[in-house]
Amino acid sequence: MDLLRKKHIGNEMSNDSLKRVLGAVDLTMLGVGAIIGTGVFVLTGVAAAKYAGPALILSFIIAGLACVFAALCYSEFASMIPQSGSAYTYSYVAFGEIFAWILGWDLVLEYGLASSAVASGWSGYFQSLLSGFGIHLPTALTSAFDPAKGTVIDVPAIMIVLLVTFLLSRGVKESARFNAIMVVIKVAVVLLFIAIGVWYVEPANWKPFMPFGVSGVVSGAAVVVFAYFGFDAVSTAAEEVKNPQRNLPIGIISALVICTILYIAVSLILTGMVPFNMLNVKDPVAFALQFIGQDWAAGFISLGAIVGITTVLIVMMFGQSRLFFAVSRDGLLPKGLSSVHPKTQVPLASTWVTGILVALLAGFVPLDKLAELTSIGTLFAFATVSLGVAVLRKTRPDLKRGFRTPWVPVIPALAVIFCVYLMFQLSSFTWKGFFIWLVAGLIIYFTYGYRNSKLNLQKNKM
Repeated sequence: MDLLRKKHIGNEMSNDSLKRVLGAVDLTMLGVGAIIGTGVFVLTGVAAAKYAGPALILSFIIAGLACVFAALCYSEFASMIPQSGSAYTYSYVAFGEIFAWILGWDLVLEYGLASSAVASGWSGYFQSLLSGFGIHLPTALTSAFDPAKGTVIDVPAIMIVLLVTFLLSRGVKESARFNAIMVVIKVAVVLLFIAIGVWYVEPANWKPFMPFGVSGVVSGAAVVVFAYFGFDAVSTAAEEVKNPQRNLPIGIISALVICTILYIAVSLILTGMVPFNMLNVKDPVAFALQFIGQDWAAGFISLGAIVGITTVLIVMMFGQSRLFFAVSRDGLLPKGLSSVHPKTQVPLASTWVTGILVALLAGFVPLDKLAELTSIGTLFAFATVSLGVAVLRKTRPDLKRGFRTPWVPVIPALAVIFCVYLMFQLSSFTWKGFFIWLVAGLIIYFTYGYRNSKLNLQKNKM
């Protein structure tokens, strides 16, 4: 069996097939738009309450470092292979089909669960906004299945997922201007929280600083990697960047630095306003403002978070549907998933399959489990892509690279070490879930994908 057959990408992939219009500022805005969302508005509370306490700022710094190393590796691949499929396509070129399938299947988990976690966070802020008007949903319909809390299904999360799926199926065109407006709203909301909250910080709430010890800080970092998920949206724009050699790293690193600073400021003020053990809620930023009696600001925050999180959900679900499309086009998933609607030019089947899967997960699986499983998928993808850069430098030095990762193999090695180390900080539940998912993927590959692979069919024709 030829499990390591590779896609051969020639230098023609580097030709300008799209208009190069994006500069460093555009890329930074794109990155901030994709990164700021559930991480800052939702995950800060869960991570502080369950993992790191006030030392959450250290968790964000560690996670940010891991992402910077991985981001530099993504940039090289994106400038070399500007195709849909992201890390899946990169692995097909670097390692071969079986590894590409494993990574593609991992990315299905990553995007699908990330979308579900984002929808779950959206639900928390939507309910917070409703409560400001005195409207309260029946407890059973407010969150994922949890007998201890009396919740059964998260109805608002399912509603927003289906609404976004409908929008995407109509052909949603994300323009740079629309994204920039959303970024301004999101950042303004975060700055509003910082400006108000800083006056209500009680230093006593920062003690003990590390209630769960160093292991809690590192486990927190492994979970909040999820907060940085989205920077690869910058690297996938490589084909449309003016001077990618210069602008790609500026855009990626700037977006990560801006978001890391905002995350540190928010987590510092949040844990200073409210005792960390009270923050295990879906809407911690709005909750903190209600805690100090600033209900008017909590309403603004909820509204801004809803707007911001909605755009992140659109980007995540768009990415998931395009991944299904890319894998299906290569023959590893049923052909129907790569069929494109003649009028809207949207892969309709993969869009609705994505929507239904995400809706089910968001409706029934608790947020903390979603975030952990997403993080292990993300870290695995980052580590594989980083390794791929070092491998292709040796095996395909001829490929034209619009951007070259500095200090190879040091940077890829650091990315792999950071990501693998953080993976091992996640719970046994997460590892079991990840392992079961990969086994299910291998069964699908050997029963369907291997035989129907485009490369296999081409070989049989020869």
